[in-house]
Amino acid sequence: MAEIVKLESAYTFEQTMQRLTAALSKNGFTIFAVIDQSAAARSVGLDLPPTTLIIYGNPRGGTPLMLAAPDFSIELPLRLVVRRDAGGAVYVIYQPASTLEGRHGLPPDMAAPLSKGEGLIAASVAATLNSSSI
Repeated sequence: MAEIVKLESAYTFEQTMQRLTAALSKNGFTIFAVIDQSAAARSVGLDLPPTTLIIYGNPRGGTPLMLAAPDFSIELPLRLVVRRDAGGAVYVIYQPASTLEGRHGLPPDMAAPLSKGEGLIAASVAATLNSSSI
């Protein structure tokens, strides 16, 4: 089971951001925050290629998990990172729901519904043959 999924996007950084946020919003997810990590780096005089953290979820799906295992709230909402490397490739990185099963006392199979967004993410970036899991 991969701890992190890393997909190469077929789109520019800006297009990838737009496609991801639109797909998530259109499919019932709330975008709670979009954090421009490269802007934060610039604010302290450091350079970071375009890197943005998207925090998203669905309270209807996540709340029952937090009720079943209150400490599971540390895992929610879900997160993904969009980043561009020095060569211009754009990647989307996230932790698959399968790695969350059983964490913090969550009963078996309760984390499975969290994987709904994973298909949307992959479709949004039109993952190439170079996509990988680490």
